[in-house]
Amino acid sequence: MSGEEELSEQQIERYSRHLVLGELGPSGQRRLLASSVLVLGVGGLGSPVALYLAAAGVGRLGLLDGDRIDLSNLQRQVIHPDAARGRAKAEVAAERAAELNPDVELVPHPLVLGRDNALDIFRDYDLIVDGTDNFQTRYLANDAAYLLGKPLVHGSIFRFEGQVSDFVPGSGCYRCLYPEPPPPGMVPSCSQAGVLAALPGVIGTIQAVEALKLLTGMGKPLVGRLLLHDALAMSFREMRLRRNHACVLCGDHPTVRELIDYESFVGGPAMAAARL
Repeated sequence: MSGEEELSEQQIERYSRHLVLGELGPSGQRRLLASSVLVLGVGGLGSPVALYLAAAGVGRLGLLDGDRIDLSNLQRQVIHPDAARGRAKAEVAAERAAELNPDVELVPHPLVLGRDNALDIFRDYDLIVDGTDNFQTRYLANDAAYLLGKPLVHGSIFRFEGQVSDFVPGSGCYRCLYPEPPPPGMVPSCSQAGVLAALPGVIGTIQAVEALKLLTGMGKPLVGRLLLHDALAMSFREMRLRRNHACVLCGDHPTVRELIDYESFVGGPAMAAARL
C-alpha cells in the first residue's frame, strides 16, 4: 500500500482510534501501512514490539531470531505459547502477530544475524528495532543500521532495570553511548542474573511507541536521549546523549566504514539473537 492510497472501510474501523488522533490521523496511518520494520529478537523485548506494531498496522514486519522456544522463555516472552516449545521463535512469532492483523505482511527470519547477512537483510526495511541481549549483536546491528542510514530503536533490560534510546544517523549511535563493550564475563546473562517477567513488556512497549513515532513523525522521539527505568522504584529518568565527535563509526573521522569481526571485538563466541 502506498502512502497515497485511501483506507478501506474495514481499515477505517480497525484503526479508528488512530484516525481520531490529530497527531496521527489518516495520513499517519497510511504511512504506517506503507512502512516496514525489522525486529531483531522475538524474545522478551521483541514480543510486545511485534504484537503492537502488527496491531498498529505497520505494513511489513520482519521478525529475526535464530533461537527456538524453550520452557524458560515462557515466563516473559509472551508472544510464544506453551504448545510451541521447540519451534523456531521467528516463525511462531510471525504466526501469532499475523492473527492480530491481516493487513500486515509478516516475514520470519529464523536465523542468526551476522556480518555476512546483516546489510542485505536491513536494506529491505525502513527502521530497525533491536531487542537482542548480547553486545556482539548490538554493535553489529548499530553499525549495519548506521552504514545503511536506517534509524534504530535500542532497548535492553537487566534484572529490574531497562533502557531505551533512538539512534538516527547524524544524531549519535550505540557506540557513542558505549564506545567499548565490557570485558567478557563482566555482565551476567539473563539466565545468571534473572529478569522480572513484566519488565520486558514495559521496555518493549516503549520501543514500539518510539518506532511508531519515528515512522510517522509524531511527537519527540528519544533521539539524543536515553530513558532509564527502575521497576523496583517504579521510576523513570532521562540522560542526554550527544554524538561523540571521536566515535569510530559516526564521529568526525570514522575508522569503522564496514562491518567488522564482532566476535573478536566483543571477545566472546557468537550468540543467538534473543533470549531476553
